[in-house]
Amino acid sequence: MGIKRFLYLSFVICHLSFSPAGAQSWTADNGNGTFTNPLFYDEFSDPDILRVGDDYYLAGTTMHAVPGLVILHSKDLVNWENVAYCFDRFDFEDDAFSLKNHKEVYGQGVWAPAIRYANGQFYVFTNINGKGLQCYTSKDIRGPWKHHNMRGNIYDLGVLFDDDGKVYAIHGYGTVKCTELKADMSGPVEGTERVIIPEGNGVGEGHHMYKINGMYYLISTDYRPNGRTLCSRSKSIWGPYETRVITADETYGYHAASLTQVPRGTKYRIGEDGTKFQLGPVDKDATACTNAHQGGIVQYKDGSWWALFMMDFHSIGRTVCLMPMTWQDGWPMVGLEGNLGRAPRTWFKPGFQPSQADATRSQQTEPHAPYLRSDNFDAKQLGRIWQWNHNPDDKQWSLKGGRLRINSQPAEQLMWARNTLTQRVIGPKSVATVKLYVEGMKEGDVCGLGNINVPCSWIGVVKLSTGLRVRCYEQLTNDTTDMGIGATGGPVKVVYLRMVGDYDRDQAHYEWSFNGTNYQQLGREMPLSYQLISFQGSRHALFAFNTKGKQGGYAEFDNFTVEEPCADRSQNIPYGKTLTSPSAADRWFRIINKATGRPAVCDPHGLLYDTRQGDRSDRTLFRIIDRGQGRVSLQCKDGRYVKVYGEGLPGDVRFTQNEKDAEVFLWQDYLNHDFMLLSLKNHRYLGKSPTTGSPYAMDFPGADPARRNGAVLHWEE
Repeated sequence: MGIKRFLYLSFVICHLSFSPAGAQSWTADNGNGTFTNPLFYDEFSDPDILRVGDDYYLAGTTMHAVPGLVILHSKDLVNWENVAYCFDRFDFEDDAFSLKNHKEVYGQGVWAPAIRYANGQFYVFTNINGKGLQCYTSKDIRGPWKHHNMRGNIYDLGVLFDDDGKVYAIHGYGTVKCTELKADMSGPVEGTERVIIPEGNGVGEGHHMYKINGMYYLISTDYRPNGRTLCSRSKSIWGPYETRVITADETYGYHAASLTQVPRGTKYRIGEDGTKFQLGPVDKDATACTNAHQGGIVQYKDGSWWALFMMDFHSIGRTVCLMPMTWQDGWPMVGLEGNLGRAPRTWFKPGFQPSQADATRSQQTEPHAPYLRSDNFDAKQLGRIWQWNHNPDDKQWSLKGGRLRINSQPAEQLMWARNTLTQRVIGPKSVATVKLYVEGMKEGDVCGLGNINVPCSWIGVVKLSTGLRVRCYEQLTNDTTDMGIGATGGPVKVVYLRMVGDYDRDQAHYEWSFNGTNYQQLGREMPLSYQLISFQGSRHALFAFNTKGKQGGYAEFDNFTVEEPCADRSQNIPYGKTLTSPSAADRWFRIINKATGRPAVCDPHGLLYDTRQGDRSDRTLFRIIDRGQGRVSLQCKDGRYVKVYGEGLPGDVRFTQNEKDAEVFLWQDYLNHDFMLLSLKNHRYLGKSPTTGSPYAMDFPGADPARRNGAVLHWEE
């Protein structure tokens, strides 16, 4: 087997969580009554949640991409479907929204929406940079939507339709303001803006306002000095408010990503060469603003409360996580009793009762992903996953004969290329491939598959006066790697292009092929970043442009496919797997603490401890016992079962001979054989301090960003 083929198979063979067997795309639903965050392993920023009856709607940021203002629908808060966009294109007469005349709205456009239902119709509010507050209304969630340009300097807002019929917008950072809105959505009511929370109270932005049992609750997020989510409450919309932090430091073991930076004092345009960009340093121990923040809360139909907050997942961008909430002393706290402020990565689906599994299973939604990512372009319309980079010129693209045709318009670089079709990358790993027909290209044309990010990159076919070349371009280094192409059977007609991404590790590379079977890499393994310039993560892009400053030919694309080698997560809990012995009768494995690198050991003294690295003795062998619905118990090779006594402090994790007394944990999937064990008694995690020398305890609140605090474990084959 060739080394490239071996590496590719190594990429494909990966163990993740325990989603339904055979899953082709990431879904949070594990098929057993539990779910694993994130809800979507692709970007969905600034989520706002709405419940209408037994239906749930989620609106999110789409920035400069169109169609814009995405809305998803769910029946269970876990499985979602894309049902609408509020508009097909920006309707402002402004060249910047269409990438015309070297004007752009990268990092602007639509952001931080608020979705509400009142007066028999849906309302979606959002800011559009330079245009002010916008509102879209419809009696049907699928549209059509009516656009109201409300203007005014109101952004990052929460909206409340109060019991007396008045409508309020809450907005601002630090100094939080409340402004009444006109009922017909024509604009703010003049003279009503008032400060309701003054600067100095540690309150940030991204507001979501609710009225619950006569009390006003404002959910906000703050990013100084690091990310926190807060709740402020008052008996009056106008205050005074008292404030509590309701979640902090929940990163699910993901540290802040490398951010794209521009040297201070440098003037740049988003499409310039990579000498204007740098990738910032990574502090793996820092929470920064990566943690759960900015989002809405909702009451499920069974009375339980849930938060849907976004979290930064490296170069993927900002994703959505579903977190159970617990009311304490009148405050909606994220998390579970005994561990408030943190939230499990894997938990029971809303409405699911493990003790009544057979009864609740029939009520569960069939697990499914929110989007169909692959597209053969045979339909009359593009798939709902696709968005254009700025407003397209509809005369310059078409769907015809089962292919997508994009005409090459003048542009010196990908970020200025009009009619670039995009969709978000999907993590944690994925392979995007497209078939490119090049017969319609003219001299100066550049066509291919790229990553719309800052910095950007692409692989494509370039037509020069001397012939066709396959080229890989990386904006960060401003480097190109070329390869001349020719075919013994005649002129080249088709080239297959591929992007192979490991987005959890912020890296990707490009490959190409003549036949769609034998691929070769072009260019290096590229570092990826998140960035606050366009405020988006990595996005696949199909493009065609001409570098000669004139209208060129065209490119045709077919069979765009996205393979998710880790989507089938049904094998991650190694129930009874034979991992350390060739004998099928011995089904045991080792637990390695990520912080110390040492195996856990069943100490004869009665404690769960660790031993030296490389210890292969029987006392390091464990069996996982399936208790159903993702619940497990641990058995040592000597026959004893792990049990937690007392409060779960160091030394409380000991053993019992009676299987009925064995501790029951909820398995927390941390991907790639990493996991945590959540106590269903005190809602804390099993772990061992890497510094104190104490034995294992059942008292860890969660993972730290670098997974070095001793709570994240690893199972070893």
